[in-house]
Amino acid sequence: MQKLMLEATSGAGSVPLRSREAIPADARSDTAHCRAMIRTGSKSFFLASHLLPLALRGAVYALYAFCREADDAIDDGEDPLAELAIFRERLDAVYGEELPGNVVDRALARVVRDHALPRELLEALLQGFAWDVQSRAYKDLGSVYGYGVRVAGSVGVMMAILMGVRDPGMLARAADLGVAMQLTNIARDVGEDAVAGRVYLPMRWLREVGLSPQILVDKPEYSPQLGAVVARLLSAAECLYARADSGIAGLPARCRPGIYAARKLYAGIGHELLRRGGDSVSQRTVLPVHRKLLLTASSLIPPRVNLAHLHADPLPQVRYLIRAVDSLPASEAVERPQSGLAGDIDWVLNVFAELEKRDREVHAPPSNFRSGAAS
Repeated sequence: MQKLMLEATSGAGSVPLRSREAIPADARSDTAHCRAMIRTGSKSFFLASHLLPLALRGAVYALYAFCREADDAIDDGEDPLAELAIFRERLDAVYGEELPGNVVDRALARVVRDHALPRELLEALLQGFAWDVQSRAYKDLGSVYGYGVRVAGSVGVMMAILMGVRDPGMLARAADLGVAMQLTNIARDVGEDAVAGRVYLPMRWLREVGLSPQILVDKPEYSPQLGAVVARLLSAAECLYARADSGIAGLPARCRPGIYAARKLYAGIGHELLRRGGDSVSQRTVLPVHRKLLLTASSLIPPRVNLAHLHADPLPQVRYLIRAVDSLPASEAVERPQSGLAGDIDWVLNVFAELEKRDREVHAPPSNFRSGAAS
């Protein structure tokens, strides 16, 4: 997850980090539970979370744990709509006057109170999950944006809030980043989604090149026409990535490398997919290790601010989420002492090296297979 801010614009500054002793023991226990959940259930995300400031990780663990539980339950449950109703009831408890009994919900409730997260943001995410269950059709790019805002733009806005950002323009850039990443996901996963009976590409675009969404589901296969639609979607993503860069440039220093690295890596997947002709049916696009490391290293130099991008209007589909935040009191961003560019490069590359190691271990053939091949 995610994940979509200039300090000078938002008015965010540095605050002393709370010591461990200042955090109640029961809150530490709940956060530890969420952390353990993620460490065993999503090892890549757990390692990537180390790119965030220590003071921010607990809130991110709680938010991600709730979102992950909801996604898994709704996507894999026997009755997804019933699961969706359960999670909406859990949100009632999270936003209630008393702390919930559920550990994950209790941790999230503290995050909601500490950071004044509007309920509309989490409701948007659940609505996006509901659209997945309904196998909703998306007639044009605007409706795809609407989906992306719910499942990814909302997460970008929530992450921005956790970092202390309240400025509407910066929140718009955070949403841009989340939606851009979701468009990249859609472009990369056309074949997998079609096998699952889902098509997220704009129906209008498919019909313009003579393709039928139903045929794509019934018989997923690559064609130059489909590749052209994928390329068109990636072009829309590139526009949003460019707008998001001016927000990333002003993130608190420890937050910036991880967010910019994620932006670079996701965009890199799109570039590699284009190099392969937009074929996301017969193969899954992955970046080679050396390219990931190069992109990660380049993320230590922040992007330049483009004033036109910085002040661009938000996507119409995200305005209702920004309005939900607009009246909230400002809070300060979490900051850390500057360690210098060289130290940051080592820190970021070490985390991504661990991610690569995990990835190789997961996809490696069994040891007996390797031994047999060697003999």
